[in-house]
Amino acid sequence: MRLGLALGYWGRGPDPGHIALAQEAERLGYDSVWTAESWGSDAFTPLAWIAAHTSRIRLGTAVAQMAARSPTATAMHALTLDHLSGGRMMLGLGLSGPQVVEGWYGRPFPRSPLTATREYVDVVRQVLRRERPVELHGRFHPLPYDGPDATGLGRPLRPITHPLRPDLPVLLGAEGPKNIAQTTRIADGWLPLYWSPTRPLIGADDLPEGFLVAPMAQVRVCEDVTEGLRPVKAMLGFYIGGMGHAARNFHADLMARMGYADEAHRIQDLFLAGRREEAVAAVPDAFADEISLVGPRERIAERLELWRAGPVTDLLALAPDAESLRVLAELNT
Repeated sequence: MRLGLALGYWGRGPDPGHIALAQEAERLGYDSVWTAESWGSDAFTPLAWIAAHTSRIRLGTAVAQMAARSPTATAMHALTLDHLSGGRMMLGLGLSGPQVVEGWYGRPFPRSPLTATREYVDVVRQVLRRERPVELHGRFHPLPYDGPDATGLGRPLRPITHPLRPDLPVLLGAEGPKNIAQTTRIADGWLPLYWSPTRPLIGADDLPEGFLVAPMAQVRVCEDVTEGLRPVKAMLGFYIGGMGHAARNFHADLMARMGYADEAHRIQDLFLAGRREEAVAAVPDAFADEISLVGPRERIAERLELWRAGPVTDLLALAPDAESLRVLAELNT
């Protein structure tokens, strides 16, 4: 099982320690470093900055939001960064949800998310392969554009720049069962949001050869497990309670499928009522614990074996400090 460093997205501003943390991960033998985006910082610019300050570690987006860019624009970002980094780029994509797609990007959330995702990946693949002009007679991403307001002057094009690698890895952040199943068919890997080694959402026998399974997990070496789980619970409270509508929240649905339906609904109710501290407190310690690696070194070592025994190929560590990164690297050898 390879290790990656997940830096997530910025909060109020850039974290001055991210470059040093990425360099330390590279020194420790980590395979990859990943950035993200929500409705603030973007995923590609920090990754380019990290690429300029490292030499070996692979670079991934976990995830770049599809609604933020047309598929051709996303492919341009990926092929550009792949060239500049010497072939280290991995493109992780995610559809997000109606709250972000319509509220932030001003785009309609697709009525058929599976079709929209499939078309998006198809266009990205066509750009990266550069075999012929990109053309898709699609429902969501037609190329050339053929909507009712089209001029009719568009024509299929292929990228001026020759991509460095036509097989640049494309991974998808998928949560629903049908989306996960499609991901195994059209992508090179899957980026699970929550992963429990004791109740995996997919088995190794269901995966094609070479397929990447790269979940994120908060990693924290500490003596007090309860205290160490507080940031995990804060993250879960925000995602389950705030990142979605009461009637449609994919993160809450995922928690429910993992055996915590009542708790997910209570977290949502509290968060949407403005009782955010209570929403975080309502996150079960058991759930926060099983999707993270928190506690003394010996405890993390024991629990890490569960992760290594399943289909996970890459563990992406949301780690707050260099010491936690170092301990994880030592335990994974």
